[in-house]
Amino acid sequence: MSETAPDGTVYTVTGNPDGAAVVLVHGLGMNHAMWQWQQPALEKDYKVVAYDLVGHGATPPDDAPSLTRFAIQLRDLIDHLGLKSVAVIGFSLGGMIVRRFAMDFPDRLWAIGILHSAHQRLGQEPDDVKKRVDLVRREGPQATVEVALQRWLTDDYRAANPDVTKMIRQWILANDHKVYPGNYQVLLDGVDELVAPDPPIDCPALVVTGTDDPGQTPAMSERISAEISGSTLAVLPGLRHMGFVEQPGVYNTLILDFLADAETHRGNGG
Repeated sequence: MSETAPDGTVYTVTGNPDGAAVVLVHGLGMNHAMWQWQQPALEKDYKVVAYDLVGHGATPPDDAPSLTRFAIQLRDLIDHLGLKSVAVIGFSLGGMIVRRFAMDFPDRLWAIGILHSAHQRLGQEPDDVKKRVDLVRREGPQATVEVALQRWLTDDYRAANPDVTKMIRQWILANDHKVYPGNYQVLLDGVDELVAPDPPIDCPALVVTGTDDPGQTPAMSERISAEISGSTLAVLPGLRHMGFVEQPGVYNTLILDFLADAETHRGNGG
């Protein structure tokens, strides 16, 4: 059952009420339902918070979306829930928000997960994203959704799982045509402020991508991991951007093992 925070953020809290808190941050154009493949695995041991970003799902938009605005939304939500320290796992844009949050509010974290998220774009990469931003500004989310699905899910998975593919398509198409481009712009502009994090990110961190993710590449994840001391890097073979949908068991094992290890160090004062 969804609830609404004072600032309009729509969220759910599920799982173990006595467990450590894990907050899930979805990607661009998505909503908190995209974590349906991970929540059941997390709920046994953890208090799991999932929510809709500003201007996504059922949460109202903001006039000036930015990584800082999204990070403040996350802080306000955990304040509203009375959570002093959380683990935060973010996908794509969510992984960028996690890094901004770790820089701005480091004392609120005991671990972070960064799934399929971008680092500084090189060569042709910035122009490719800018073209997509310009296209959705002119024509709306439908202009890029089919190409996106091809980049996000393998051909075999889409062919075998038309209902899942349809659901993800509907999430994207549900975005407000006036709001979506501004949020997409954050995906383009926000990366540079995360390079060489200052202050450094020093909490336990898991960085994950797939070998076949064209927009959030293994090279990007390697650079993210290299800038976070002691981080764990996993590059999973044969998977594209939404690998966690195709192989949830693999991702869930990675996440649970990482969180258990981070909790152990936390309990030991490490």
